[in-house]
Amino acid sequence: MFNLFHLSLKLSGFPIAKAQADFEKILQISEADYPDYLETKKREIVEFHLKNNAFYQNLVGKESFEKWNDLPVLTKKDLQKSLKDRLSKGYSEKTVFINKTSGSSGDPFVFAKDKEAHAITWASIIYRFGWYGVDFNSSYQARFYGIPLDFIGYRKERLKDFLSKRYRFPIFDLSDKVLEGVLEHFKTKKFDYINGYTSSIVLFGKYLQARNIVLTDVCPTLKVCMVTSEMLFEEDKILLEKHLGIPVVNEYGASELDLIAFQNINDEWQVNSETLFVEILDENNHPVPYGKEGKVVITSLYNKAHPFIRYEIGDVGILDEKSTLKKPILKKLIGRTSDVALLPSGKKSPGLTFYYVTKSIIEDDGNVKEFIVRQTKLDSFEIDYVSSVELTSEQIQEIEKAIAKYLEPGLHFTYNRKEVLERTKRGKLKQFQSML
Repeated sequence: MFNLFHLSLKLSGFPIAKAQADFEKILQISEADYPDYLETKKREIVEFHLKNNAFYQNLVGKESFEKWNDLPVLTKKDLQKSLKDRLSKGYSEKTVFINKTSGSSGDPFVFAKDKEAHAITWASIIYRFGWYGVDFNSSYQARFYGIPLDFIGYRKERLKDFLSKRYRFPIFDLSDKVLEGVLEHFKTKKFDYINGYTSSIVLFGKYLQARNIVLTDVCPTLKVCMVTSEMLFEEDKILLEKHLGIPVVNEYGASELDLIAFQNINDEWQVNSETLFVEILDENNHPVPYGKEGKVVITSLYNKAHPFIRYEIGDVGILDEKSTLKKPILKKLIGRTSDVALLPSGKKSPGLTFYYVTKSIIEDDGNVKEFIVRQTKLDSFEIDYVSSVELTSEQIQEIEKAIAKYLEPGLHFTYNRKEVLERTKRGKLKQFQSML
């Protein structure tokens, strides 16, 4: 088998063969020896950046550290300065992998990884996708992702798609006419798996549901679907598994880090403990026990070009009580810390609660394809939705009754039926937005 994907990484200067060998050694470390491995890697990466990175030295304020919990928590706002001022000694913008975060948290920034760190990220991704029989060199991917619309960016992504054995469906227009064309591709191409943004794949699933189609009936080569970047709700997972005809795997990652958690074959959301150290912290940046919710804070154990040490990613989550250092399990991802609704009573509520309560009512009849909830004032919300018919007054009453019960009474809603919903430049759908 000609390994085009591995070759493309190698030609780009990423030492993938060495990274896979190193990753394999990490996997072999026993449960008993794992705490020592982790402590060593944590100390090594901090000491490296304290010695070689002026940006990180300045953030910590001293040249050495004793206790891990005394280290500062790095925020996205800290990183909104010129990349050259954040690179470690010995690295330049010409010698590292550079990319930009999507800005879905409202704080986009440019980041860098050294080539070894980027290679071990790929080793981690290749390993996890391998749980489901996906091989990046030979498996053909149906990709539901955004794409840059400028000429050079567009061509670059299309070339990467070719080298990575994937066919991309642009997701900025997912009207029925476009989805009909998507379905035609599945009839004629031997796709092995689907990968992409949750909301886009759910929309395709609803298109199939409306026509009573199971995708594997027209594309029997399909094995699995991986969804990423947006929340996957349990009822959407059930709908997708029924109408795609394949298992749906939930992925949680960040471009500046790696895959953070990936659903394993036992249906657990297994955290990546090989290249990352994931902590859950309270508002005072103290670790909380397993089973308690808090801010997701992540350390990249291998990135020497740029520090991601105790980096607050902007999400709220819970690690399962059965977690260990070698095998942490993400029990629940609650949503982004920035997506919090402030209510007239003084109560703070995750914005996704509104989305979740509303979803359980307005999607029952199958007319509403997708929607977003937007907070415009302390007591006022707008719901933009795409539907074949207007919401009925009964549905609106049900929504407002449920929100009064689960959150608080006295909130005001306006409903806007739309042809399409606005997505970010990358094609993501932000399900709850606060304008406060």
